[in-house]
Amino acid sequence: MKNILVLCTGNICRSPTGEYLLRKALGEGYTVMSAGLNAVVDSGPEAMAVKVALEHGLDISLHKARQVNMDMLKWADLVLVMEAGQKGELLRKYPWLEDKVFRYGAVADVDIPDPYRRPESAFIMAWKFISKFTPYWVSKIQQS
Repeated sequence: MKNILVLCTGNICRSPTGEYLLRKALGEGYTVMSAGLNAVVDSGPEAMAVKVALEHGLDISLHKARQVNMDMLKWADLVLVMEAGQKGELLRKYPWLEDKVFRYGAVADVDIPDPYRRPESAFIMAWKFISKFTPYWVSKIQQS
């Protein structure tokens, strides 16, 4: 697995965080990108997502939201979504993704709640979930 796609709803909170954490942890030899199922194309990340990431030493401020498309899904060796509903939506539209789409929180059987338009504590919780599960995915990706 060399091409990793991280998805959420708007591509301004959770998936950019996952993208940048994975990119930093994986280093050279891997390509990580993110997109949204209902993205506000070219929007920057949510200010609170940027703040929380910066507090943990990660700068996601230059991210621009993208809408997921067929080319991205074909390109990806692994597609990571934030919620079971997102996985279900993708599989209904694209059943051929069955073997390569997983929830970011699959190892603990949890969804990562959307912090959009919620208080800072929701962004902190999303950060904690994503950063906790990133080493699991890094290990899986590097072993493949």
